[in-house]
Amino acid sequence: MTNLAVVVPLKRFSVAKDRLRQAGAVDVTALARALALGVVRNSAPRHVIILSESDEVTDFARSNGVEVIESNALGLNDAVQRAYETIGTRFQQLMIVHGDLSYPDGLGAFEPETGVTIVTDHRQLGTNVLVLPTGTRFRFSYGSDSMARHQSEAERLRLEYRIITDSFWAYDVDEPEDVERSQESTKGGPKAPFGA
Repeated sequence: MTNLAVVVPLKRFSVAKDRLRQAGAVDVTALARALALGVVRNSAPRHVIILSESDEVTDFARSNGVEVIESNALGLNDAVQRAYETIGTRFQQLMIVHGDLSYPDGLGAFEPETGVTIVTDHRQLGTNVLVLPTGTRFRFSYGSDSMARHQSEAERLRLEYRIITDSFWAYDVDEPEDVERSQESTKGGPKAPFGA
């Protein structure tokens, strides 16, 4: 295995998944915690680093035996940028993974190619998994249409890149219809981690 660490930024579980809360979904806090736990467990045996913005998330990380970086960053991009610059000297590659994947199977076994690997969301607009070498001046740009911005950033830095659109990692949980898919994954749903 390459010298690669999995980085999982996590919001406080009690406020995560705002769209689900507004839609009246039940047990959103428990769901957010369960999804994050699935990502952590499926990232083994890789070294996992959780980016925490709260004591709640820090306790979660420590109770699951993974490294935690506490941060007062201003949002996701700032948190990931700081982590990339801080821990980049310890690893050859970082794999930034959203903590709400419906099917996190295979994260720990994935061997990326050189350069940048972008795994899109199922709408092929966002970035659910991003693998990249450390030591570059890559600028993270999560949010709406982040896949295109991360592709442009790889091109700006003249890094080879690969975009994967047919991965089961493309399914995260943001909307009410995503919840049913997530629950299906605990009942023997799809297991293939990626299609390319």
